[in-house]
Amino acid sequence: MQDNVTSALLDPSHSSVSTQDKSSTGGHTSSTGPQPSKLSSITPVPAKSRNPNSGANFHRMRRIIAEDPEWSLTIVPLLTELCIQHIIKNFQRNPILKQLLPEHQQKVLNHLSPDLPLAVTANLIDDENYWLRCCMQRWPVCHVAEHGGSWKRMFFERHLENLLKHFIPGTTDPAVILDLLPLCRNYVRRVHVDQFLPPVRLLAQPQTGDQSDSGSEGEMEEPALDHYQLGDLVAGLSHLEELDLVYGVKDCGMNFEWNLFLFTYHDCHSLAATIKACHTLKIFKLTQSKVNDEKARIIIRSLLDHPVLEELDLSHNLIGDRGARGAAKLLNHSRLRVLNLANNQVHGPGAQSLAHALAHNTNLVSLNLRLNCIKDEGGQALAHALQTNKCLTTLHLGGNELSEPTATLLSQVLAINTTLTSINLSCNHIGLDGGKQLLEGMSDNKTLLEFDLRLSDVAQESEYLIGQALYANREAARQRALNPSHFMSTITASGPENSG
Repeated sequence: MQDNVTSALLDPSHSSVSTQDKSSTGGHTSSTGPQPSKLSSITPVPAKSRNPNSGANFHRMRRIIAEDPEWSLTIVPLLTELCIQHIIKNFQRNPILKQLLPEHQQKVLNHLSPDLPLAVTANLIDDENYWLRCCMQRWPVCHVAEHGGSWKRMFFERHLENLLKHFIPGTTDPAVILDLLPLCRNYVRRVHVDQFLPPVRLLAQPQTGDQSDSGSEGEMEEPALDHYQLGDLVAGLSHLEELDLVYGVKDCGMNFEWNLFLFTYHDCHSLAATIKACHTLKIFKLTQSKVNDEKARIIIRSLLDHPVLEELDLSHNLIGDRGARGAAKLLNHSRLRVLNLANNQVHGPGAQSLAHALAHNTNLVSLNLRLNCIKDEGGQALAHALQTNKCLTTLHLGGNELSEPTATLLSQVLAINTTLTSINLSCNHIGLDGGKQLLEGMSDNKTLLEFDLRLSDVAQESEYLIGQALYANREAARQRALNPSHFMSTITASGPENSG
């Protein structure tokens, strides 16, 4: 009988036939006596012939086997997949990654949440795709090229910068930043902070007893205005190469006060000690921070004989001639390649100091003095220095009130200098005669590729002909880059031994 029930579960049509057989045998029992059951004589029907309506039988079988509407005949997940799902689910409590096979590691990484604590992921996960997801979740605009093309480096640099920009001295716990050091020290190479918040100003406690006539109730207490000191942080960043700082406050709105943009002397001395101790620093920028001569000299003094510093940017400050003299001394006591003093208060004497250092310098390739006031006194001194300098390639003197005397000397420089590739004299008063002299100097120059003379009162014809000479120089440079071997053979053929 058990066989009959099983057969009925698998073949309802067979069950109905058996029922009919039973009824027919029951009706003839009295006349013919007991007869053998027909079930024993039924030959099993093949599966295909037994199930003409397989779809209906499948649904009926589901109702018989399981009442769960979610039940299906799909294969049970592999044990490997179940283990991977368990690892992902419990990764924060029990991070398992390095012990897995590479293909299993990738599956885990593809499904990990970007919100996992950095204490878990920082030194364990190197997969760039994971850090890409972390960056895209936090910042809608990501320029990974500015961070060496590494998403992990970008994440830690921007995360650290965000903590520094919102640090409030006396309010924020310094451990918030210092606790991040063990996690990010191997990945941070650039720190760019475009604001430093000052301490919070608190209401003074009301005085008891008689108050002076000059006092007013609720007067604001003046705290120290020193900002976050970077010493401990920079000391812990063993691979730091670039430090870009702005001491100011962004988006202050109606709360604007000049004190929000104050770079204090304590800030200055602390920063000078910090960069002096950082022997991996290659680029240092301190801009838009109201740095005057005294503070500039403190900073520059700490950079003398720095082992690896290559670029110094003190643009958009209040540096005058004394600060420029300090920068000139730095040129002869460092390996500096780029110096930017744009938009300061440098006049002729400061430019003369820089020119004196530049005349015998063998490292500097770019000098930016735009938006100062060096006038012809400083412009002529720099032109004289360029007659002997053999390394400077880029010179920016835009907006310095230069005129024809400077252009006259620069035309002589263009005729003999073979290293300058870019000069900017825009927004000066070169004049018609000055433009003609520059054109005459360009006729003998084969290396200058860029020469900006906009808004400098140069005749249109002179500016056009200078542009044609620049185009010829650029085309010749392009040909040299495409076929350097031919260029070298041409130089050899036209050497002194072959001259006529």
